Amino acid sequence: MTDVSIIIPVYNVSIFNDGSTDGTISKLEEWRETLREKSISVTLGGHTSDPRGVGYAKNQAVEQSSGVYLCFQDIDDVMSPDRVSKQYQAARSEQNSIIGSKFHREPEGSTERFTKWANTLSQDQLYSQIYTSHGPTLIMPTWFCHRSVYNKAGGFSEGGKGVPEDLIFFLRHLELGGGLCRVDADLLMYRYHPGATTFSIHEDTIWEIRMEYIQKQVLDKWESFTIWNAGKQGKKFYRNLSTTNQRKVAAFCDVDPKKIKCGAYIYHESKRSNENLTSAPLGDKGVPVVRVSALHKAVHCHGVPYQTNIWRLISEKIKPTVPIVHFQSAKPPFIICMKLDLTGGEFEKNLASLNLKEGVDFFHFN
Repeated sequence: MTDVSIIIPVYNVSIFNDGSTDGTISKLEEWRETLREKSISVTLGGHTSDPRGVGYAKNQAVEQSSGVYLCFQDIDDVMSPDRVSKQYQAARSEQNSIIGSKFHREPEGSTERFTKWANTLSQDQLYSQIYTSHGPTLIMPTWFCHRSVYNKAGGFSEGGKGVPEDLIFFLRHLELGGGLCRVDADLLMYRYHPGATTFSIHEDTIWEIRMEYIQKQVLDKWESFTIWNAGKQGKKFYRNLSTTNQRKVAAFCDVDPKKIKCGAYIYHESKRSNENLTSAPLGDKGVPVVRVSALHKAVHCHGVPYQTNIWRLISEKIKPTVPIVHFQSAKPPFIICMKLDLTGGEFEKNLASLNLKEGVDFFHFN
């Protein structure tokens, strides 16, 4: 059996042609003899009908390969001469892990914030920052793994265009107890072009997958938590939580005086209807006892006279109300819905001042 198979899905070494029409296969046929002279066998497979997607092409390329280890490579990227040897050595001691590497972009300067983020993550952050909008903490074109890792995860999703097959595989791998490891060397030129398949995936699709996994892997295990960001992203995160996890939100926290002065966020679109009343303790006459202080802030925040409208508010079924506090008054753990590296370091400084441990006291969901 071959030691390493290089997996290359091709559209417009195990190479699977997923209906490309740009002459790629002819070019690869020319290279076949050159590679054979270097004792590198090339397996070409594929079809000429309509493309069935990146996930399908990757699965077919793996199936027709024979390597104990799999090295994934996109057709328009360039690996360094020592990529295979360095990742092979790492994978031999990490046989249940996906092995990644650092990379650089062409054209130079493309996706600068993303590249900096991916290349500077610590080993612990490879696990703790898996829920961010950046996607897998090890980028797919740098993946290298034992074939058993691929088999255990069940291959890639074949949902076709618009399906983030790499993110789904990555999160399933972790859910099954798989590991992550990065070779801290730049082993790949990762080409940027606006027409890449990545950009055909709608952000709502990514959001839904991230929400599913952070709830399943983190929030379902917490008794309560604080959402850092009382703005648009924090509120969107809250609205997309399950009802059970919405009840666990102790507060939103922020630094904006206007948001903090508002006092609370009322989720008017909630379908939880009368839950605040039905779950409240009963008074002497069987009337639910409501936390008036919280309501006082909420109704004043929206310009409603407190004394005249409190009972009307109750009779119209109270909606979930979450306090908004300054971050220094908030209690961990936190889900952080702030974008990194965009506030001149102020947010990062505020977070560091709390002396919290990432992956225990907070997770990023920016």
